[in-house]
Amino acid sequence: MKLEIPEYILGIDPYKPGKPMEELEREYGIRDSIKLASNENPLGPSPKALEAARACLDAVHRYPDGRGWALVSKIAAKFDLQPDNIVLGNGSDEIIGMLTRVLLQAGDEVILPQPTFSMYDIMVRSVGANPVPVPLDHSLAIDLPAMRSRLTPRTRMVFLCNPNNPTGTVITRKQFEAFLHDLPAGIVVVIDEAYIEFVTDPDCVRGTDYLREEPAVVLLRTFSKAYGLAGLRIGYAVMPAKLSGYIHRVRQPFNTALPAQVAAAAALADDAFLQRTLQTVHAGLAYLQRSLDRLGVRHYPTQSNFFLVDVQRSGDEVFEQMLRKGVIVRSMSSYGFADMIRINVGLPLENERFIQALSEVLGIGSMPPDGQ
Repeated sequence: MKLEIPEYILGIDPYKPGKPMEELEREYGIRDSIKLASNENPLGPSPKALEAARACLDAVHRYPDGRGWALVSKIAAKFDLQPDNIVLGNGSDEIIGMLTRVLLQAGDEVILPQPTFSMYDIMVRSVGANPVPVPLDHSLAIDLPAMRSRLTPRTRMVFLCNPNNPTGTVITRKQFEAFLHDLPAGIVVVIDEAYIEFVTDPDCVRGTDYLREEPAVVLLRTFSKAYGLAGLRIGYAVMPAKLSGYIHRVRQPFNTALPAQVAAAAALADDAFLQRTLQTVHAGLAYLQRSLDRLGVRHYPTQSNFFLVDVQRSGDEVFEQMLRKGVIVRSMSSYGFADMIRINVGLPLENERFIQALSEVLGIGSMPPDGQ
């Protein structure tokens, strides 16, 4: 079969997600593995979200509300927004795709950090536009002055992941406002706040403070991380009403499922679960980083539920060796950090198991227990 595939599609490297636990256990012949590779909520989903999802199953023979009015109204009320500014997506990935289809044409340029979430690059390339990657600075933070210097008359979008994945660094208000100052009209700045709930730095910029017409700021958020609904694929964007009207023109008519909509609405209202998640993550971060310090293993500061660990050898090899001990981490070689792994916080016993397994893989030996 002969297919005429555009060159810009052939040049895309497919996104490589971590393998499911079940597949890895079959492949490596291991059992009772733990997964600290995909930045998921260690507590699982909100019980209220599960209850709401189960309660709606009798209605799944009906199409969902295409715009998800009930969920959109709750998002608007919680964050003091207008419903016309909100667009739901099958995960924020889908919204990234809708933005690129609406705003970009072949040959346009999009500025993005390097490394960052790889779906920005993929979606930009998928419409024939050109990603312009800008390296992080010496502290692995997004280099906004360098990104600004790469603007050209062909620039149409800028992607900022805040906190950035995979580094966990954040952009401050001062840095962001300097970047926005006198930004040429017609450039859309997309701030992906997938991990914003975990941030403790009071200087971190919040996209909700900058939702004005010029320059156009689009805010992406998700229910996959802090709210524990990754498997339901539900996220949302906040943007100027004029832009959301264009996005709805290309949005699939029923792009978010009924169980996802009702579960997300229930999770949004479950403040007790969110607070328990944040407490678990912040306590786990403190334990993991304190333990790595005791082992003499370098790690990097973070404002998210994940962080980088410098293993001072091949991250791919450490990934394989950890996997054989039933601990799934993420090698950072595909992000350009050949000697690093990324881990997310797990439950207390999972965190302890990671520290023990890593100490064995690195040949450091066992470490006296350190309560969390």
